[in-house]
Amino acid sequence: MSFLRKMENKVYFHDECGFQLMHVEERKKWILKCVKMEQKAIENLNFIFCSDAYLLEKNRQFLNHNTYTDIITFDYCKDQLIIGDVFISIERVKENAESFKVHFEKELDRVLIHGVLHLLGYKDKSDQEKIQMREKEEFYLSLRA
Repeated sequence: MSFLRKMENKVYFHDECGFQLMHVEERKKWILKCVKMEQKAIENLNFIFCSDAYLLEKNRQFLNHNTYTDIITFDYCKDQLIIGDVFISIERVKENAESFKVHFEKELDRVLIHGVLHLLGYKDKSDQEKIQMREKEEFYLSLRA
């Protein structure tokens, strides 16, 4: 069994809000390719699609933030192994897609790879980190097309 095939079985998509993800296998392969390009491997990566209310509660509970967000990433990585849970508000992604005038699927891919980039060690707190994060997002989104 190839390295990529072993990793492929470790990316999971879960639903907490009635959302049906399209192109699951294509997205898995894309995510695996991005992680491999960063010279890391996936041990266990969960994407949990949820509502604004669900994610707001997680934001309050774990981060002491009382604000809506499109994504929260919980990083349990060990050395070169990616282990994490990425919670994504589908409502927020839809709203952002409308605001930015992009297709929902493209905005969803941006949020997916944003969570993966956090697990790969990229931050977005400072202006310089935000620029680097956006450049990485754009680069990996270009591989999805």
